[in-house]
Amino acid sequence: MANKKNLLLLTVLSALFFMTSIAQTNLDSIMPVRGFSIDAPRPSGLDSFIRFINEELAPRKVNTLLVLVDYHYQFKSHPELTDSFALSKKDVKKIAEACRKNNIKVIPQINLLGHQSWANKTGKLLQAYPEFDETPYIIIPAKYEWPNADNLYCKSYCPLYPGLHKILFDVIDELCDAFETDTFQGGMDEVFFIGEDKCPRCAGRDKSELFADEVRRIRDHLAEKNRALWIWGDRLIDGKTTGLGIWEASYNNTYRAIDMIPKDVVICDWHYERADKTAPYFSVKGFKVITCPWRDPFAAVSQVNDMAAFRKESTPEMKERFLGVMETTWMRADFFLKGYYESLQKNEPFSHTAWGCFRKMYEHINKLE
Repeated sequence: MANKKNLLLLTVLSALFFMTSIAQTNLDSIMPVRGFSIDAPRPSGLDSFIRFINEELAPRKVNTLLVLVDYHYQFKSHPELTDSFALSKKDVKKIAEACRKNNIKVIPQINLLGHQSWANKTGKLLQAYPEFDETPYIIIPAKYEWPNADNLYCKSYCPLYPGLHKILFDVIDELCDAFETDTFQGGMDEVFFIGEDKCPRCAGRDKSELFADEVRRIRDHLAEKNRALWIWGDRLIDGKTTGLGIWEASYNNTYRAIDMIPKDVVICDWHYERADKTAPYFSVKGFKVITCPWRDPFAAVSQVNDMAAFRKESTPEMKERFLGVMETTWMRADFFLKGYYESLQKNEPFSHTAWGCFRKMYEHINKLE
């Protein structure tokens, strides 16, 4: 009798495992990339971050985690670039292990080209190497306001400065090695300063060529180590033609770089207020693309539906370029986790927040099976 019960239990468990495997396979076909992007945790919040991976990301079948590190890592190659609240190599290994255990691909990011400052604070690269600044004559104000007379949103580094890339490649390689990953996210979004007339190296050069050359330079270095490059896609969209704003699209002609960069660069195509249909544009141009929502749950649901439809209704060649979706958060990791867990405890509806969007989007994704 006991043997029959054990056999029945084994049969049921095998069937459940088989059904789960089929469902996972179906979801992988419908939405291959199911991503989540968040700031690197502070060391004091590492355990909570690992718990979130295990208990919230994995059960929702998130399979890609983009960790926005920048210089919050204890670099051995360039310790002068280590920012405050930096993770150690041991800390990063814990994140990598949690992701590996849950079949989640982990991808680190360092902002390249643009985003070398924020508000009234210069970023670590330009703090350590002020000579890399594309616009050294623009002074970071004590009190930052937008708009301003200098058109200062974020500083950029000069992509033509001698010795710059040796330093960048060192820290990129070290970070990718620590995360044990074959993919790196290079940012390159919202670049307002590029090819400035007062720059002795960049003046007079085509801004689209400068942008494309920088993408290609980073991509080629990663390719030497069999690694892939992801970037945000806004600088490759023509703002004037599309009517998209200065953050979501380019108004300084970098958009023409889309025809100059290697087609194996993966585009993270972000739109936060509407489900703008720019993913097919990148796909037609030959790029693999991921749509990225932020804090509007209903826009995110539309974006999920769009991506599923693009895959279903495209030619085999086009279909494989529509990779999936990735939720973005754009706040400190501990702030996100606090808001997320409080919303769960209060059983709040899907609010217009990053955590509300995350919950709604993944509820919808897992219904696609």
